[in-house]
Amino acid sequence: MDYEAQLDGALKRLHDEGRYRTFIDIERRKGNFPKATWVKPDGSEKEITVWCGNDYLGMGQHPVVLEAMHEALDATGAGSGGTRNISGTTVYHKRLEAELADLHRKEAALVFTSAYIANDATLSTLPKLFPGLIIYSDELNHASMIEGIKRNGGAKRIWRHNDLAHLRELLAADDPAAPKLIAFESVYSMDGDICPMEEICDLAQEFGALTYLDEVHAVGMYGARGAGVAEKLGLMGRIDIINATLAKAYGVMGGYIAATAKMCDAIRSYAPGFIFTTSLPPAVAAGAAASVKYLKTAQHLRDKQQEHARILKTRLRAMGLPIIDRGTHIVPVHVGDPVHCKKISDMLLEHYGIYVQPINFPTVPRGTERLRFTPSPVHSFDDIDHLVRAMDKLWSHCALNRAELSA
Repeated sequence: MDYEAQLDGALKRLHDEGRYRTFIDIERRKGNFPKATWVKPDGSEKEITVWCGNDYLGMGQHPVVLEAMHEALDATGAGSGGTRNISGTTVYHKRLEAELADLHRKEAALVFTSAYIANDATLSTLPKLFPGLIIYSDELNHASMIEGIKRNGGAKRIWRHNDLAHLRELLAADDPAAPKLIAFESVYSMDGDICPMEEICDLAQEFGALTYLDEVHAVGMYGARGAGVAEKLGLMGRIDIINATLAKAYGVMGGYIAATAKMCDAIRSYAPGFIFTTSLPPAVAAGAAASVKYLKTAQHLRDKQQEHARILKTRLRAMGLPIIDRGTHIVPVHVGDPVHCKKISDMLLEHYGIYVQPINFPTVPRGTERLRFTPSPVHSFDDIDHLVRAMDKLWSHCALNRAELSA
């Protein structure tokens, strides 16, 4: 086997298809987000505006968060020193879990190093707790959910995205006595659409299934206290397990589940992804707790973010650009070709100082390649104007279709 040749071939395929992923080096400056410095390969620097970040509300640089992290760092040092089971559970981790349980009105919460790990560890562990469990998964669920479901060794059913009739059909076809779990997301991040949550909960109740909701792109963003779409719709009490992240709207790092105390205890006790992983540094846990607590009463940030998203969508739509508008905070612009998607991304960065990553296969299906903009409260109206004018010029330069996609 010529291993080098195999690697060359694998990488060449990505280049040939126009979907080789290029990382750019950026330096965030405290208090200046969404502005950042792009350090080019030749060592030169250029100021850019970040338009594709997941720090949806700018909390990664909020004074409340930074102060809490500084205090914890000075008090405890850098790392946690171990797994949660072996010296890695601190008062900061317990405070964070208490804040999260309160946020979602659940008995308990369990913090992981990321929401990916939380999904993977929980969904791969549940069949150990409920032998014979059948998991019904929306076809557009995140890779972390798919991976956890694949690894659990149990039965799975894939239902067409947000298709309640198909979900019902699959549920009805299985043994009524078998344990069941419906896994789905609130906001699907690539199109920005929202699930029919109440109807899914109705089906779960009818067929005796547990509900597993990923609120990764919704926590901090929706609901009276930022608990997500389930809070906004008044459905938190009907969700058995909520998964979410501390790395997007909360601006820090980590993931978690919130559920009953017994469910969290069982996952804590059986999930290898929790048991054998070093816990978050105390300073990170402290910053996350401060962010969660602050956003429970920071409706002004959610309102401003939604306002900026509406303005950006309206202006892009007015130019005939094919945006995908599902009424959420995410603004995808459909390009439909990986080469054009990368070209526009490169030109936005080089000529206009606008940083947005191209989104290509396998993150989205082939032919649906897109630029995904995430306006925040800290983007200014001048930032929006500059982006819109740049997109208008480049769309014409690349001779792309201006016919709007249906919402």
